[in-house]
Amino acid sequence: MTMMNTMLKPRKTPLQARSTATVEALHTATIQVLTREGLSRCTTTRVARRAGMSVGSLYQYYPNRDALLAAVLEKHLDGIATAVEAVCRQQHGAKVTQMARALVTAFLSAKLRDPQESRALYAVATERGGAELAAEAYGRMATAITAMLTSASEGKFADPALIATVGLSSLVGPVRAVLEGQVPPGFEANLEAQLIVMLSAYFQAACQQ
Repeated sequence: MTMMNTMLKPRKTPLQARSTATVEALHTATIQVLTREGLSRCTTTRVARRAGMSVGSLYQYYPNRDALLAAVLEKHLDGIATAVEAVCRQQHGAKVTQMARALVTAFLSAKLRDPQESRALYAVATERGGAELAAEAYGRMATAITAMLTSASEGKFADPALIATVGLSSLVGPVRAVLEGQVPPGFEANLEAQLIVMLSAYFQAACQQ
């Protein structure tokens, strides 16, 4: 384990209900401070105050601000990856158009469930450890999509891993544009339908009957 990874590790893992509730409160407070005041003003003091506890209580679980931010980002990314993994398992053996529809719906639902949280955590993703956590979540999703495509009922993909990676990237880009405010009015309202059309056509074209 590198020195950086060590610095980003929590001091301890909550095992009891009270400890779990404390960590949840810290995570919620972190998101609130990030959303309202930005990354530069997201300090352990402000987070502890927002959570209604002393900064000493925060340090019982996290050695520094970066470790807290990494934990919040990891939980966020894990939720998205877990949702994609679950829907991919459910679609094993389905037709590729159904796979595309289910994947788009699940990804958008997870990613846009709380747009403010997702926006706030984009800033964290550029901090120490953020890129590695994002890459790990992306890898989990790509692996799940690959396994789903391999099980397609009406044909086979010559390179399912490649198709999975391109397909996932085609979802990530537009969602990021939404969260960064780089889209015209009405874009988000039509996003799901358009991504389903795009991904369905791509999967069909790549699937060898």
